[in-house]
Amino acid sequence: MLDFSGLLLGFQVAFNPVNLLWCFIGSVLGTAVGVLPGLGPAATIALL
Repeated sequence: MLDFSGLLLGFQVAFNPVNLLWCFIGSVLGTAVGVLPGLGPAATIALL
């Protein structure tokens, strides 16, 4: 039988509340920047 301890550890890290919060913040900020008129993908990367 396969050892799934690494997979379970990955799920523990991925579903950590702090990591989920950062994913949510990144999604909200990405959506907010994405709906701004005149800022396409190239301009957004240039701002970084």
